[in-house]
Amino acid sequence: MSILEAIILGIVQGLTEFLPVSSSGHLIMMKAFFGIEESTLLFSIVVHLGTLIPVLVVYRKEVFALIRQPFQRYTYLIILGTLPAVVAALLLGDNIEAIFNNPTFLPITFLITALLLIYADSRPEGRKRKKDITYKDALLIGCMQAVAILPGLSRSGSTITVGITRGLNRDTAARYSFMLSIPAILGGLVLEVAGIVRSDTPEIAIGALPLFVGFVSAMLTGFIAISLLLELIKRRNLRVFSYYLIALSAVLIVINIIF
Repeated sequence: MSILEAIILGIVQGLTEFLPVSSSGHLIMMKAFFGIEESTLLFSIVVHLGTLIPVLVVYRKEVFALIRQPFQRYTYLIILGTLPAVVAALLLGDNIEAIFNNPTFLPITFLITALLLIYADSRPEGRKRKKDITYKDALLIGCMQAVAILPGLSRSGSTITVGITRGLNRDTAARYSFMLSIPAILGGLVLEVAGIVRSDTPEIAIGALPLFVGFVSAMLTGFIAISLLLELIKRRNLRVFSYYLIALSAVLIVINIIF
């Protein structure tokens, strides 16, 4: 992997981890575009660590509050919202890697994400705040996060949409979604490390410099993505991303037909 490829992949990961356009779907496309065939598990671990830092910094007050007082209702809501994705990961097992390397359904899943964003923008502002989130809300949002394991389905877009549908105001839906991203990213790291440990073939060394620039690129763009998404949510302008996803889906369909 070259330095330029590492920078671009890091930027893509940082932006799409939080913007509602699916990071997994975009990384599949970028790997195909650059013709990267070697194992990128180690690089994936590094850039995921890069995207973890922005959400920890932006929501440091909530994170520190949970650390200081872990046995509280909001902790249980986050655990409940995380459980469906854990169950899905355990059930899929070794098939997860095959799913994440299969671009076949990307046009469909990108289109589904676009429709979810249009629907979210059309909903009236909810009244539920952090203290009003119910366990049923958390479970339903968590189930959507589990479904969003599929490449092309945006985790943030899907969970925020369900939160808005359940009557959460947009800021609360976004905050809960981002808090759910912390165990989701950590869980992804565990699976990737386990994949390296179980691999029959040794992980190909990418090099320290590509790993470093990928990490920094993912971290910096992660900050930008979170700030941009929060602003667009307030303005009910998520459909900007839906237009992009619809166009991207159409391009992929044409490419599939031609090639």
